[in-house]
Amino acid sequence: MAYPMQLGFQDATSPIMEELLHFHDHTLMIVFLISSLVLYIISLMLTTKLTHTSTMNAQEVETVWTILPAIILILIALPSLRILYMMDEINNPSLTVKTMGHQWYWSYEYTDYEDLSFDSYMIPTSELKPGELRLLEVDNRVVLPMEMTIRMLVSSEDVLHSWAVPSLGLKTDAIPGRLNQTTLMSTRPGLYYGQ
Repeated sequence: MAYPMQLGFQDATSPIMEELLHFHDHTLMIVFLISSLVLYIISLMLTTKLTHTSTMNAQEVETVWTILPAIILILIALPSLRILYMMDEINNPSLTVKTMGHQWYWSYEYTDYEDLSFDSYMIPTSELKPGELRLLEVDNRVVLPMEMTIRMLVSSEDVLHSWAVPSLGLKTDAIPGRLNQTTLMSTRPGLYYGQ
């Protein structure tokens, strides 16, 4: 659960979110190193006199500043592609849940069981009990098993919606007339809020 003035991500609850956090840290370190190098070079150019004017025309310098960014982009792209393929992979799901977005609520159906469906409405602010979170509490929560692969089929009845659970690393668009699917697996029990 996010808290006020939080700077980082929510705690990871799924293997995918852990991978996303590692990728974020990896990319942030690369950006930090590049920014430090550029700031250092700019400060050197402003404080020292340029004595080697022939250096700016050297073929070696142009080769380095062409190849080095390509290598850096590869170092960012390869882990990113690996995570994208991991997120798209469906490994023999143990449970399938169909999620339909409506204008003001979500409908859920456990398709592996007969006649097991319900609607989930947001609780109005005036009806909240002490300790409940405004705009996050619902009357019927989705209950899912942990450490099992679950397939979510997401669509919409009327307009575009977004089905997201940040601590699981999930965000899937609900589009009318289109069926999107995503896989989730929780590694620890808990109450996770979507937005």
